Amino acid sequence: MSFPLHKNLKEGSPVERGATYDGAGVNFAVFSANASAVDVCLFSPDGKTETDRIRLPEYTDQVFHGWIPDLHPGQLYGLRVHGPYEPDAGHRFNANKLLLDPYARSHFGSLQWDPALFGYQLGHPDLDLSFDERDSAAFIPKCIISAPSDRNNKPLRTAWTDTVLYETHVKGFTKNHPDLPEELRGTYAGLAQKPVLEYIKKLGVTSIELLPVQSFVNDQYLVDKNLSNYWGYNTIGFFSPDTRYAADHADPTSEFRHMVNACHDAGLEVIMDVVYNHTAEGNELGPTLSFKGIDNASYYRLMPDNRRYYINDTGTGNTFNLTNLRAIQFVADSLRYWAEEMGVDGFRFDLGTILAREHEGFDPEAGFLRVCRQDPTLAQLKLIAEPWDIGPGGYQVGNFPPSWAEWNDQFRDTVRDFWRGDALAAALAPRLLGSPDLFNHSGRRAWASVNFITAHDGFTLKDCVTYNDKHNDANGEGGNDGSDDNRSSNYGVEGPTDNEEIVAVRWRQCRNMLATLFLSQGTPMLLAGDEFGRTQNGNNNAYCQDNDISWLDWNISSEGHALRDFSEKLMKIRKRFPILRRNRFLTEGYNEELDVKELTWVSANGQEMQQEEWQAAQCFGLILDGRAQPSGIKQRGADATLLLILNSWHDVVEFMLPDYQEKGWTLLIDTNQPDYEEKEQEVTLKDHKYIVTGRSVLLFYLEK
Repeated sequence: MSFPLHKNLKEGSPVERGATYDGAGVNFAVFSANASAVDVCLFSPDGKTETDRIRLPEYTDQVFHGWIPDLHPGQLYGLRVHGPYEPDAGHRFNANKLLLDPYARSHFGSLQWDPALFGYQLGHPDLDLSFDERDSAAFIPKCIISAPSDRNNKPLRTAWTDTVLYETHVKGFTKNHPDLPEELRGTYAGLAQKPVLEYIKKLGVTSIELLPVQSFVNDQYLVDKNLSNYWGYNTIGFFSPDTRYAADHADPTSEFRHMVNACHDAGLEVIMDVVYNHTAEGNELGPTLSFKGIDNASYYRLMPDNRRYYINDTGTGNTFNLTNLRAIQFVADSLRYWAEEMGVDGFRFDLGTILAREHEGFDPEAGFLRVCRQDPTLAQLKLIAEPWDIGPGGYQVGNFPPSWAEWNDQFRDTVRDFWRGDALAAALAPRLLGSPDLFNHSGRRAWASVNFITAHDGFTLKDCVTYNDKHNDANGEGGNDGSDDNRSSNYGVEGPTDNEEIVAVRWRQCRNMLATLFLSQGTPMLLAGDEFGRTQNGNNNAYCQDNDISWLDWNISSEGHALRDFSEKLMKIRKRFPILRRNRFLTEGYNEELDVKELTWVSANGQEMQQEEWQAAQCFGLILDGRAQPSGIKQRGADATLLLILNSWHDVVEFMLPDYQEKGWTLLIDTNQPDYEEKEQEVTLKDHKYIVTGRSVLLFYLEK
């Protein structure tokens, strides 16, 4: 196939990457430190026919660039990049492979697995050292030239201390929603509908954290099993919202932007779960879809002693090279795009340790983290790290710099252990205070600890109290996938049961863990559906289940409705009492001027906990005295004193409520009485013992 030289082609600009429309034509700019030439390939509206191939005429600062006249938004295109095919040197250029522009704002069509997608000949005895000459254009999505956006969608910037995260999936949350028309279920437009947003807002959360929505690939081994990468942690288009979640496949970008606007109008932030640690191109045996064919040696971390092979700190085959300046620039450009042009309020970074791993290991002053801290846009967003990966020194909880928050798996594990009787008060105490043992350094705040009981990866809350073991048969991996460390309990019967005593314990344990979550310092994160007892039938790794296993079932039981009401109550209480969500870490110091201690640990006798009691206590209390508030706080309820009691012991405990100068305590929460309604009267008297039910949480308060 030959193409004539394009008329009126100009050198264009290397400054703004990707395809930029200016009203008269389109400027293309593609970074590659090692390529010899870049062709822009234009396609017919159906994406099937390559109509033109234009070589970018200039190369400045390792950027190929050119301006092509008379191109308009909606035009389909792809890239072909020329250069050496030398896998042993880290180079995998193959101009027979059509490539996705990393900066493309949207994609047309979906990837179809075919041997032509691979830069080498599948089945060849030399494996990836061989070279494949087949054209892959018929099997890969096409990029779409987009019009510039207005950039007028501003983040809400909800204070961290007021933030409650709600992790959910665009499709799974609305796919079975009874109040939505069928054509909107499972889409961005569906999530933007009034019944959906009203439900989330009423619940009391402030920020919706979406599982990955950037364009991703369904792994071939899943497609072969008639499964899919439901969670979406296999990104290939870091500027493009995935089309499969769009009701209008012709314009997913506008639909996503409208969803963000609708969330903001409802007072809800949008946080994106993003996957910049790896791409969908896999290792040396993976396909050539974008970065691998544009500049493999720059975009990926390669083994220093044999650059044919990839460093695999992600477990997915490759690791994005965030020690490379241009790779850092690419990620920062992508993040700014989603914030400035799409309006999102922040990001949760999958396997975040990789973002800060320099050649010598994890570094809180790594280049990418420095970029985020100094960038005027990124520095004002919510940045949340998943602070671990499988690489050397991969576990880094508490070690990210100030301004970052982090998922705190130690909160999850300790709370689960405490309520099933495998952890004592001494282990739980720091988790209730925002984990100062992990985060109280370098000027960090208590909100840096993102507390959670469950997340997309693992059991749901209801399954934590229903199953001892994972039940992942539907995944087709013989039960070998998913963690065996579930820290769960079935309380006597594996799976559903009609035993009323076991059922009652399970629902109370759900309330206990939710109460622990929302009454602790730090930033709480709730997994969507946990508020009403959603189940995945014991599947703790439903990443490939795009079906009723993962989709929320809105046919909620009466017990589920009661749990949802209880969840709403907890979030209202958290909002009502500022001492439950302090910005700074609470201390046990004594304030002589006010004659108060900010926090006091008490045992069941109503007295301050003694050192020797910590080693055996399963029932204990925490007094939070709001009178010791920082100067300047005038919020209603800020001076209240709260008493939190937690009893993981299976039997009742007589708890002596501390004496506060003839004042009585008012009961707010008793997980043994989930429908208890607060009365404007004291429910206890001086020296009265309150009977604390086995496995329960209580909250009392005093108005000063």
